[in-house]
Amino acid sequence: KQSGALKRKLQPPHGNTPVKRQRKLSTNTFGKGGTEADRREEGSSALKPIPKKQSTDKQNESHKNKPFIKTSSLFKNNPDIPEIHRKEVQQVQENVFTTDSFSQLDLHPHLISTINTVLNICSMTSVQKQTIPVLLQGRDALVRSQTGSGKTLAYGIPLVQSLQGMETKIQRSDGPYALVLVPTRELALQSFDTIQKLLKPFTWIVPGVLMGGEKRKSEKARLRKGINILISTPGRLVDHIKSTECVHFRRTQWLIIDEADRILDLGFEKDVAVILNALNAERDTRQNVLLSATLTEGVTRLADISLNDPVSISIADEIQKVHEPAPQTDKKASSSLNCMEQENFAVPDTLQQYFMMVPSKLRLVTLAAFILQKCKFEKRHKMIIFFSSCEQVEFYYELFVKVLSGESESEQPGRSSLSSVSLQFLRLHGGMEQEERTEVFQEFLKSKTGILLCTDVAARGLDLPQVTWIVQCNAPASPAEYIHRIGRTARIGCRGSSLLVLAPSEAGYVSLLASHKINVSELKMEKVLASLMKDDRFKLHRPGSKKSCGKNPQEVRERATVLQTQFENHVHSSEGNVRWAKKALQSFLCAYTTYPRDLKHIFHIKSLHLGHVAKSFGLRDAPQNLIALPTAGLKKKSKPRPTR
Repeated sequence: KQSGALKRKLQPPHGNTPVKRQRKLSTNTFGKGGTEADRREEGSSALKPIPKKQSTDKQNESHKNKPFIKTSSLFKNNPDIPEIHRKEVQQVQENVFTTDSFSQLDLHPHLISTINTVLNICSMTSVQKQTIPVLLQGRDALVRSQTGSGKTLAYGIPLVQSLQGMETKIQRSDGPYALVLVPTRELALQSFDTIQKLLKPFTWIVPGVLMGGEKRKSEKARLRKGINILISTPGRLVDHIKSTECVHFRRTQWLIIDEADRILDLGFEKDVAVILNALNAERDTRQNVLLSATLTEGVTRLADISLNDPVSISIADEIQKVHEPAPQTDKKASSSLNCMEQENFAVPDTLQQYFMMVPSKLRLVTLAAFILQKCKFEKRHKMIIFFSSCEQVEFYYELFVKVLSGESESEQPGRSSLSSVSLQFLRLHGGMEQEERTEVFQEFLKSKTGILLCTDVAARGLDLPQVTWIVQCNAPASPAEYIHRIGRTARIGCRGSSLLVLAPSEAGYVSLLASHKINVSELKMEKVLASLMKDDRFKLHRPGSKKSCGKNPQEVRERATVLQTQFENHVHSSEGNVRWAKKALQSFLCAYTTYPRDLKHIFHIKSLHLGHVAKSFGLRDAPQNLIALPTAGLKKKSKPRPTR
């Protein structure tokens, strides 16, 4: 009778999710009930009743011999990882540096001295060599060059040279002589810092920055006093144009639009139009410069309405001799359309690019193992990890700080010295308060090591020194965006590496990159997971067991399972954590539906297995109550058992 009751209690009702007790048994990694969980994973349709005495005897016998090792939850029922047969493509290369010095240009001696001593730069990059003379002649320019090639100084140096040499000395109260538009707040701060350093000998020229998140009252006060070089995000400047009486552009002689493609991507096209109308209403003539690492249709359209008889400067095109040989200064902006159609992106030759095929269930532990490998065991690494939503950044930041940082473990006796090394995690996304964003940006800027989890808010223009690894957990929506993300490393001749994490169903993205002359080499997931052998926190302690040696695949799987269990235990330690995990999962799925139509054959919501994806957020089961999600097309397991 007791046996029948136990059977009824353990068997799930047909068509419903398992009862709570059954889920509890299945998620207990090394305790009782492991055998039943394994049977359930292998597709057993019903649980047979186990007499209490017999069950106890079996467990005692198991303890005497060896503990039950559960690896099936992560390493069974995963899709096969396809073999990627890619042909080597010739990447577009740019020669970043030249042997020419700034003293060869007709610049003020104090400006040359500042470049050499304050900025510690002696020779020009290719884009600077091509751009600075053109801008010193007063010509408009459309500048295309790879990320990290020195585009800020390419416009900053001729701008400062022009303003300091004006016949009538500039007064602060004159207002803006130059307007610099940038897409993000962090890039605004960085550009302001660079211009401020260039202006060190010319103290009468006052730079200033306007950006969202700052107090309008203090910005209005600075505008009233006067700003000669105004650096701003488009949205905040439009706000002041409409609401601040003292804003005027009567003396504005320069308009510089930096990261023009990103400005348009963020939806600032209407704001840019308002700014152009405001400038044209007060002054007919000025010098205009558009700069970007990629040329899109939108940038070409913006160039048509804002540039006047411009010089088109494209470093990669000149080196590769893609177009007909012609003097660089004779190329008009119309040639930018050819650049756009070709869509081959220049990548620094000091950048090593990798991709890794990872089934959804193993995504979390593989990412964690990679972080540990590079930032704990190898050390001296500075890493940026990109996610597709703010919620994912927040969730993984909290999860990694609690589980991977090793702060609590380091106090426990018997831990290895590696375990006591604390990892420094930071986060950056558009949902943070501006004060905190600035603080995080400055902290990561100055640190020699650390891991920054972020959205694409950090993908454009930012010059973050000593970044050695870029990790993209979610593939970007275009090759151009891919180029901008990896452009945060290997800057100005430094070495760097990037890793793109793909699911087996997303293998086609590698061919897409190859079609744009982007070469990526494969990094095997097993090699990354093997790094867990270096951290005894994830070791299964068997009575009388010998010390681990080599990279036993079975032991690697055991350690990965231990790490996954630690993540799941933390997520399920409170209802609040579970809510955060579900919210992050929901944001991931929503972002997945936004891939453009021409990439739907690679990134389609129907190719995702909801339960497997849930594992990558530390959830033990596929959520049943996600709100307003396009989950109708998601694969689900045919049997009502917990997802592993």
